[in-house]
Amino acid sequence: MIEPLTLDVREELRRGGEPLSRILQAVKELGPGQALRPLATFEPLPLYAVLGSRGFGHSTKRLGEGDWEVTFTPEAVPARQSGAARTSSDASVAGWPKPSTYLDNRGLEPPAPLVRILDALERLDAGEVLEAFNERDPVFLYPELQARGAAIHTDKVSGGVRILIRRAG
Repeated sequence: MIEPLTLDVREELRRGGEPLSRILQAVKELGPGQALRPLATFEPLPLYAVLGSRGFGHSTKRLGEGDWEVTFTPEAVPARQSGAARTSSDASVAGWPKPSTYLDNRGLEPPAPLVRILDALERLDAGEVLEAFNERDPVFLYPELQARGAAIHTDKVSGGVRILIRRAG
């Protein structure tokens, strides 16, 4: 697996700078399948839409007071391009918060999708939601999620399965 390109823009942000051009340049320099990991002084919500429109999913981690790490991973099929894949009419998830973490596991061989999902789930706070896309129905994942008390919702989507997982608590 290729190491993500880490781009620390915290000092630039603290000085009042705008690092968007550096971030977009870094995206152009990524190798095939390589992720980008910017470090910022706040959760870069606008960047989610900008890079999401370019085919990147993201996972977010708060490192401490005023420090954030976001890993933008190229997706085989950008999930944000499909409005149907982001909403659910299912009443069972109607009260859930929007996902805070997105994973695209398509193209990965088992058990990698299961391992990535369980790892990401451990980093969520109680009640937060993870959204993952897999090529196959993760039948071995469900008992693991149930053992952890997580709530699960799945949808068949183009290219596989969309899984929403809400961490217990």
